[in-house]
Amino acid sequence: MNAGLEATRPAAPPRLRRAWRTLLGRALPRESRALRWLVLLVLVFATGLWVFAGYVPLTTLVLPMLFGSLFLGPRTLPWFVVFVLVTVIVVLPKQPTISIVTGGVLLVIFSAGFIILLTSFRRSRLGVGGSQGESMLVDLRDRIQGQGGIPVLPDGWHAESALRSAGGTPFAGDFVVTARPHGGDRLEVAVVDVSGKGAGAGTRALLLSGALGGLIAALPANDFLGAANDYLLQQNWEEGFATAIHMSLDLRSGDFEIRSAGHPPAAQRAAGSGRWTVHPSEGPALGLVADAEFAPVRGRVRSGDAILLYTDGLVESRSRDIGLGIDRMLGQAEMLLRGSYEDGAKRLIDQLGSRIDDRALLLIHRS
Repeated sequence: MNAGLEATRPAAPPRLRRAWRTLLGRALPRESRALRWLVLLVLVFATGLWVFAGYVPLTTLVLPMLFGSLFLGPRTLPWFVVFVLVTVIVVLPKQPTISIVTGGVLLVIFSAGFIILLTSFRRSRLGVGGSQGESMLVDLRDRIQGQGGIPVLPDGWHAESALRSAGGTPFAGDFVVTARPHGGDRLEVAVVDVSGKGAGAGTRALLLSGALGGLIAALPANDFLGAANDYLLQQNWEEGFATAIHMSLDLRSGDFEIRSAGHPPAAQRAAGSGRWTVHPSEGPALGLVADAEFAPVRGRVRSGDAILLYTDGLVESRSRDIGLGIDRMLGQAEMLLRGSYEDGAKRLIDQLGSRIDDRALLLIHRS
């Protein structure tokens, strides 16, 4: 009985079947379901325009194109847009009146399709489009920024970081990488400032933070900045330099080594005297000089002491010298951190620095 029904069912025209298979063939498996629903939506709107021409506006066919730009990839989206625009031409004769207003509506629909096609061609460089491409970029950012998360520290140690980007975007040219190799007694931290600011430096910062996050956990402290410098020299970026400060801290004794690559100096507060000491260290910025050397500055974090590592966005501006900016930062730190270091990095970074520059701050305190 079922075989007889299948035999009497009218077959779709061969050209229509071939066009449909071609469209599905260009879609990835995850896109096929979205494509079917979108085609169904177009057919529903087209039926409404054909049967109820005086009540359904022609501009409803813009909606499937907009949804397609969100859910379809760059290989499938151009064909789907062409399908929608052909549908517009097919249902156009059923419109009750063809006037100048109708011409304006067609201009809007075809302009929207043209803009979506241009967007699709730009996304084809990435190979994915719509919400999937944005999700991949956000996931990449979150995974790499996760390397800046502070590892679990022994009792008596507190560390936290804070980051603010120019313009408030989630992508910034400043970042922090940390590691506690093999869960041992040494904490490795680095604060890095990539040339540029905001989203313009964000892509380079994402790549560099991934590389430095691996180097800082794998290399001895005295080799880290040298390896980072070699990595930047190999990239051949137009703005191919970065400043960085690296601190290797022994969590048992509190002894530390600080090395700087063209970066503002670390600052230490001595609990006994209540005074802040700046630890200047010399070294060229990363990515400028081959075989650069980075001399260490040594010291010790005693009970009650605190260390600040920061980028120049916190202390430098067009109207203020970096030395005055450091003095202002230390004055603010003395007021804001008095009595409690909890959330101290966030409180301090919100009070300091230029809002048009990226800012990063790392605070380490030994109770």
